[in-house]
Amino acid sequence: QLEKRLIFFLCRHISYPPLFTALKLVLHLAGNALVFAGPDIFNEYSHRLVSNPLIIPAEVALLLIFVVHVYKAGRNWLHNRDARPIGYERKEYARHTSRKSFASSTMIVSGLIALLFVIVHVKQFKYGAWYQTASDNPIRDLYRTELEVFAQPGWVIFYMICTAIVGLHLRHGIASGFQSLGFDHPVYTKRLTVISIVLAVAIGGGLALIPLLVFLRR
Repeated sequence: QLEKRLIFFLCRHISYPPLFTALKLVLHLAGNALVFAGPDIFNEYSHRLVSNPLIIPAEVALLLIFVVHVYKAGRNWLHNRDARPIGYERKEYARHTSRKSFASSTMIVSGLIALLFVIVHVKQFKYGAWYQTASDNPIRDLYRTELEVFAQPGWVIFYMICTAIVGLHLRHGIASGFQSLGFDHPVYTKRLTVISIVLAVAIGGGLALIPLLVFLRR
């Protein structure tokens, strides 16, 4: 009984991971853009970030939110499948009467690709090649690591495709997150949908541009 209550509490009160993820990615985008400010600024930013005592609790919280999100998404998918074991013989777009979109129809696929991308990204940059700056107080030279990764066209293409898919995932996720908060109104919903699209394009597009620009500026 206690376990069920804990799961219910987590699913009820940490039920807006797309909004947390969007906020985290905006900050991540801003931090990554510092690579264009030069190695000193970028490496100092990276060092201050990993040296912050709050970084471990923040990472644990994000991991918890992510796990809950995956659990809820998988559970909802299974419930929907059980509710209609035999698929539609024919599907047609319902136009203005439906909120369904390409983004909402591909959430499972885009979510799995996003998961793969996160694993690869963390492996490459958090646990990848480790260089130190040539200074009196050496710190990790993450700038060099990033330039090495994005000097390879294959990785640039991989990151651009994956971050675009992350943006697609957010396009529906942000809108559904607002809806979970109770913002469901004929007028507000349309405006929040537009806001979701703008944010998704800005985040996905911005993240996709960084590896491309790093590659072109070599």
